[in-house]
Amino acid sequence: MRKIIMWNMVTLDGYFEGNAKWDIDFHTTGWGEELEQLSTEQLEAADMLLFGHTTYEGMAGFWPSQTGDVADLMNAIPKVVFSHSLEQATWNNTRIARDADTEVGRLRQEDGKDVYVFGSADLSASLTQAGLFDEYRIGVNPILLGSGNPLFKPMSTSLKLKLLEARPLNSGCVILRYAPLKD
Repeated sequence: MRKIIMWNMVTLDGYFEGNAKWDIDFHTTGWGEELEQLSTEQLEAADMLLFGHTTYEGMAGFWPSQTGDVADLMNAIPKVVFSHSLEQATWNNTRIARDADTEVGRLRQEDGKDVYVFGSADLSASLTQAGLFDEYRIGVNPILLGSGNPLFKPMSTSLKLKLLEARPLNSGCVILRYAPLKD
């Protein structure tokens, strides 16, 4: 059985992007050798990435022209984009799916490596509500934006979590790992 893991970079005040779509310049405040190494390790431990439509378009517009270990892994790994309107996925090894809860539930039951959701706050909200995440990994960047798009959306019920790890990086970024508590 695979683990479904959310990986996101956020600001200290909880935003995963600024006021405009794909406004993620704050990522540079936490980036460094340690975070690059973590990115490589996570991608090597995964065999699939999941994206919502907006995050997919941003990633597909960025990674194909990049070089290096992280870029090579991002471009090679199989990807699924969840969208009701996207007609064609042009990024290498990407397919389109429509029903996230059903598809992710199916992927979770298969054998394989970890599956990561990067960015994709709306998709993540849906998967959180459906109880499909096995782990939340959050990189908290040392910056306050003051406004933007929050990572976590309002939910109908609360979700208790167990801290698995809290690791500060030299850049000031703190990596937090949580697992949902099972009742």
